[in-house]
Amino acid sequence: MKKTLLIALLFLFQFSFSKPITETQKLAATCKVWGFLKYYHPNVADGSKNWDEQLFQILPKVEEAKTSEAFSLVIENWILSLGEIKKAEVVKSKKEYFDKNFDLSWLNKNELFSKSLSKKLKFIEENRIKGKQYYVNFELHTGDVPLKFNNEVKYADFKWTDKNLRILTLCRYWNYIEYFFPYKYQMDENWDKVLDEMLPRFYAPESEKDFNLAMREISVKLNDTHAATSMAQLFDYFGDKFIPVDVNIIDEKAIVVALKNDSLAKVSDIKIGDVITKVEGKTIAEILKENRKYVEGSNEPSVLKNAYWAIFNGKTPSFEIEFIRDGKTAVKSINRYVYEDLKIQFPNKEKWKILEGNIGYVDFDELDPADVPSLISALNNTNAIIFDNRNRPHEVMYPIVDWLNPEEKEFARFLDPDVNYPGRYCWREGIQKCGKSNPDHYKGKVIVITNEKAVSHAEFTVMSLQTVPNCVVIGSQTGGADGANYRFQIIKGFGSSFTCYGVFYPNKKETQRIGIVPNIEVKPTILGIQQGRDEVLERAVLFAKKGK
Repeated sequence: MKKTLLIALLFLFQFSFSKPITETQKLAATCKVWGFLKYYHPNVADGSKNWDEQLFQILPKVEEAKTSEAFSLVIENWILSLGEIKKAEVVKSKKEYFDKNFDLSWLNKNELFSKSLSKKLKFIEENRIKGKQYYVNFELHTGDVPLKFNNEVKYADFKWTDKNLRILTLCRYWNYIEYFFPYKYQMDENWDKVLDEMLPRFYAPESEKDFNLAMREISVKLNDTHAATSMAQLFDYFGDKFIPVDVNIIDEKAIVVALKNDSLAKVSDIKIGDVITKVEGKTIAEILKENRKYVEGSNEPSVLKNAYWAIFNGKTPSFEIEFIRDGKTAVKSINRYVYEDLKIQFPNKEKWKILEGNIGYVDFDELDPADVPSLISALNNTNAIIFDNRNRPHEVMYPIVDWLNPEEKEFARFLDPDVNYPGRYCWREGIQKCGKSNPDHYKGKVIVITNEKAVSHAEFTVMSLQTVPNCVVIGSQTGGADGANYRFQIIKGFGSSFTCYGVFYPNKKETQRIGIVPNIEVKPTILGIQQGRDEVLERAVLFAKKGK
């Protein structure tokens, strides 16, 4: 009798002093465990369980747990129900690992976990699946983006009001990034803290709009120009009508730099060089502050480049702006149009030409692989060549660098996820090379001009050109998203993307977020745009002529 009473008192004492836990704490821990088991547990990662359904079944039990002890017991019983794991033979890996992304310390440090639970999780890590993963694959040399999230149910009848599906959506996405985003370590915010911050928007959103915008915000937190979640409702929130001009954001003002359609711009009397200072009474800076959390970008220039829709889009066919022209400030109404009605005019541009002073100019955006032999013939005897890399080049980089370089050079190395040790990354075997032994290589100066519009393959192209003797890069910081852009569907109605493998210089120096650093920095100015000048190209021509 006394023994029974003592046990009861001990239980009451333990329960009385158990630290209460919050819904966010429980769901964050559940999300992490669910993802860990999905990619590590041999009896889960093989696809033999309906893993979404397992989450739906465990959530009510998690909700009932009021203490860390009760929570740990729920998770331990869940793990036991998955079946026995055989102890694996330890095999020393020959891979060269990069572990700035890797951190499973939470297996032992989470304050909700009992020692027994942590021990079970650690055992799973040590005896993780060694064979083919059911839910993820990373395969090179397929001619496609190597990363693939496989066998995910899309839920054709997805409704935002379904709490289970909202939590599933977050659990999927958070763990995709946790284990398969190579640049997680470079994000502004800690990914664990992002989970804690965003969770209430998923388990108890204020509205459908709150949930949808949370989906957008969490992807923007990757600080990756490739990373953004899209959904049809974005047009409902920000409007599906566009202005008929292109703008650059300079000094917190929007400068008109090009006309998408001359006639439509004329209807609203918008001219290149107009400086827009306010939209519907708000300054550009105020609008940016409100909406930048919805705008993707690895760095500030990329965010400013991508922010146009968050500043100017709307539902109404017209709206009011404040602008400056010829030194005078005025207010007027301008029109905006659905995309189809813009009827965008694309100017005819030359693929290459010879400028004054026997200087070649090549527009990478226009050049196709079939053009390269003719290009070489036309420009081989010029004093210098300016390669305009301010857009996305076509697949011309290797034959161009073969011509420019006297010998083969190393220019990049890749970082890949290890799908058999999720969260860890390893350097791909071999360093990327370009050029070839070529005594007849181009002998003039090589100049590359670039800016924030150069993203991904454009940045990779500059890296290859930088191997050319005395190559000079002129312009400004590039987009800072180097590596393949993997596009996928999280769940019905929500498509997303991010950079899926790392690209570095041969010495392992990063390009992500940093972009390509120019040797000579030049940015367009408001005055230069108003004068119709291309200040970056002008500086390149000056360098070609004077070498400084």
